[in-house]
Amino acid sequence: MTQSGFIAAIDLGTSKITGVIGRKNESNVISVLECESLPSENSIRRGTVYNIDKASSIVRKLISLLENASGKKIGKVYVSLGGQSVHTEVVREMKQLSSSGIVTESVVEQLRTAIDKYKPDFKRKYAIGDVEYFLDDKPEKNPVGVTCSTVEAEYHIVVGRPNLATNIEKTITEKAQLPIADYIVAPLATAAAVLTNEEKELGCALIDFGAGTTTVSIYKGGILRRMVTIPFGGRNITKDIAELNFVENEAEQYKTKFGKAKEGNENSIFSSPFSSKPDIDLVELNKVIVMRLDEITANIKEQVKLSGYQEQLGAGLIITGGASQLKNLESYLNQKLDLPVRKASSRKTLVNNTPEYANDPALTTALGMLLLAGENCEKIDEDYDDEEQVDQKSRGSVWSNFFGEKENKVKEHKEKERKPKKEKTINIGGKMKDMFSSMFEEDDDQ
Repeated sequence: MTQSGFIAAIDLGTSKITGVIGRKNESNVISVLECESLPSENSIRRGTVYNIDKASSIVRKLISLLENASGKKIGKVYVSLGGQSVHTEVVREMKQLSSSGIVTESVVEQLRTAIDKYKPDFKRKYAIGDVEYFLDDKPEKNPVGVTCSTVEAEYHIVVGRPNLATNIEKTITEKAQLPIADYIVAPLATAAAVLTNEEKELGCALIDFGAGTTTVSIYKGGILRRMVTIPFGGRNITKDIAELNFVENEAEQYKTKFGKAKEGNENSIFSSPFSSKPDIDLVELNKVIVMRLDEITANIKEQVKLSGYQEQLGAGLIITGGASQLKNLESYLNQKLDLPVRKASSRKTLVNNTPEYANDPALTTALGMLLLAGENCEKIDEDYDDEEQVDQKSRGSVWSNFFGEKENKVKEHKEKERKPKKEKTINIGGKMKDMFSSMFEEDDDQ
């Protein structure tokens, strides 16, 4: 990608919509040019666009902020795709070779073509998470060039409800008047930003704690084995706290400042900064938090079990996302799931110029999108220079024609006074006039 271009990405989160523009070099290291976030104002629910008009208005404001701050024009954007219906399915394709056949690039392409044509019932295919090959029933990461009689490809595809993309198109393309370069599945972007190759190889469960959903992605042997979205997140905890007679904004502040992923042993009362509000019982606050966390964690545990890899996760749990900032969450999950826990943001080697972005767990998806994207998103007015040159040329023709006509008329008048006959000078002037007129007409056509 050229230095003059950039990648633009929009992450449609439940609590906030984030826009980021940046460049990446040949080593896949990102330079962030600008990053802005705006509250989603309930236009996104559980990772899915709910209010199209409101979401498009926020996106337009976000694009304006990015363009004003960077001094660049955005021509198209990559958009995150998520929601509680997003999950992986395994689809297998097989090809029989001769007894001493060799797996070629053409064979691999044929398997991929077959999976591209696959259409799940009542769902839409959004991405291919990973693929694993089996040659004569034996796993092989790099099948090209290996002899076998049967090659089978096991694709882990990401599917979801068809209206996920439909609502985004209405929001971004139709309402915000901005072309979509492509969709990027949010959990795949998060994994690209957070996980190391070693963690994927050893086996890990990436838990992305968002506001509306919690996504569980299981990796083993370097391959995405299972991905599922749990329809509970940080906002559910906030709403539970609000049941203690607080408005939602206050409940969010109390959760962030005083909430912990464990119940307190002492009866601690905190005086509310809002004079009209009751004092906060921190024990009760944390009790409410833990009750909801127990529900979310039980779902996580069940999904890890269903993956069949619960005993093979050598790298344990890696947690990220805005809601992962809850105090003591690591120790709580370690106790509940009996696995080592690492709280993660984007990898430090991923971003080379803005460590504050790399250190923010809420930005892992947005930064991961820059990694997975590839097209230049800068708006380039290709006709501007040509039009300017034509315009200047046309203006020159107009003035040349004007002065040419004036000069010719003066000469013609003088010649008439001296000689009644027509002279060649007059014809030359006429020819010049025709020439300038024809030049003007040609410029007009351009």
